Amino acid sequence: MTPAKLAEVVLAAARAVFTGRGLDPAALPESTAVERPRNPEHGDYASTLALQLAKKSGVPPRELAGEIAEQLGRAAGIKSVEIAGPGFLNIRLDAAAAGQLARVVVEAGEAYGHSERFAGQRVNLEFVSANPTGPVHIGGVRWAAVGDALSRLLRATGADVTTEYYFNDAGSQIDRFARSLRAAARSEPAPEDGYRGAYIGEIANTVVKEHPEALTAPEKESEEIFRAAGVNIMFDEIKSSLADFGVHFDVYFNEKQLHDQGELDLALERLRAEGHIFEADGAVWLRTTDFGDDKDRVLRKSDGDWTYFAGDCAYYLDKRERGFDRVVIMLGADHHGYVGRMRAMSACFGDDPDTNLEILIGQLVNLVENGEPVRMSKRAGTGLTLEDLVDRIGTDAARYALARYSIDSPIDIDVDLWTRSTRDNPVYYVQYVAARTASVARNAAEVGLARGTADSFHPELLDHEKEIDLLKSLGDYPAVVTAAAELREPHRVARYLEDLAGAYHRFYDNCRILPRGDEEITDTHRARLWLNDATRTVIANGLGLLGVTAPERM
Repeated sequence: MTPAKLAEVVLAAARAVFTGRGLDPAALPESTAVERPRNPEHGDYASTLALQLAKKSGVPPRELAGEIAEQLGRAAGIKSVEIAGPGFLNIRLDAAAAGQLARVVVEAGEAYGHSERFAGQRVNLEFVSANPTGPVHIGGVRWAAVGDALSRLLRATGADVTTEYYFNDAGSQIDRFARSLRAAARSEPAPEDGYRGAYIGEIANTVVKEHPEALTAPEKESEEIFRAAGVNIMFDEIKSSLADFGVHFDVYFNEKQLHDQGELDLALERLRAEGHIFEADGAVWLRTTDFGDDKDRVLRKSDGDWTYFAGDCAYYLDKRERGFDRVVIMLGADHHGYVGRMRAMSACFGDDPDTNLEILIGQLVNLVENGEPVRMSKRAGTGLTLEDLVDRIGTDAARYALARYSIDSPIDIDVDLWTRSTRDNPVYYVQYVAARTASVARNAAEVGLARGTADSFHPELLDHEKEIDLLKSLGDYPAVVTAAAELREPHRVARYLEDLAGAYHRFYDNCRILPRGDEEITDTHRARLWLNDATRTVIANGLGLLGVTAPERM
């Protein structure tokens, strides 16, 4: 019995009590939840439903709990129900009901843990969005890992998600990039405010090979060649490195598109119609202070040029006009002051920032090698890049390490730890269980042990303490996925997988799955193989949500 199924049984028991008392069952919630008690001695699961319903029913909570417990005691799969404190229900399942979870997981396969929590919600999830002036730096790599994991979580909970990468191929940063490429191609020093690093020379050489006229053309024309060709080369490299990292975007959105299609003017007129535009000092302003911003924001400067914030407004409106209910933007720690103006801008469009806009801020990432921080990328000549991280610890370890911590926490990634083939390396610890469960399945086939059909499965045989603990851990997975999606916290999945790995190791050490020598194959062996395979399923599903592989061999 899954926790979700048990919750339905608890709710049905409460419905029977309400009906018996002549109370309106419509007063009951549509759903409830059961939780694992902190102390295992208190039972397998606990429910606070009686406490929640006491006021509506007019029945003291402990009395109501007693009546619900009586109804539960008649339900199939319930071993016992105890009332604790003011009205907690502590529930124990019989072995057969608990063990059935192994079959449920195996038969559900990749779908186990999925739900319809966010069904019907269209989400635009923007992350990374680095300008094409250099390789993706290590802070952007964190967003690549976390953003991709979050997109997988939201899809697993029913949301319609579009992942998006926003980039700018114009502006002062791109001007400096173009001048840096031209200087490198002409063997001149980089501009004082320009970009340096081996990659600048590599791109410059490629541009010259493809466009030899770039060296002889007049300065402005030459810079334009280096700008257009250099941005394309750099952005292709960014997309390629992200793809190698397992991150693919549904949409690559160019800021230039907003200008070319007149979307900044459209946004301005929409905001004017909403009554939030005013003019002062020759500039056009948005009165964001009406919605909590610390100052009003300029959209169009006195010289007629648009501000970056005007582009932000147009881009937000574009997303909403494309039909997205919720716009989620993932930004680095240096953008913390951005939140207030963006929320105010959303409100200026007539939206509810709590419903339609969500901005996630992530903290910094440091790489530590031989006990010392690694500061410089050899190729980029500046901060560390995606390739620097992957070259040192590999893609799986990098994705797991970056997704394993709350985005509110800075991360120090220790190269020695994350490349170690020991239990203290979290990704190795989890992947080892993936490989071990696959190995058990292969060895079982070699000795003629098969799970058999669901009808021949004997879940009541899974009554060892370590089997019960493992089943409980497997049962927690759907709730973990839902919570991770709701709270935007993929690290909850990683931490859960480590706990599940520990439960499996203890099961494996205490419960023999394969027969020894000429030992006869029994229903217990078959039941444990179901549990082994269920664990493999959940480990693979959880790692998949993080974009990490579940190896069959290590």
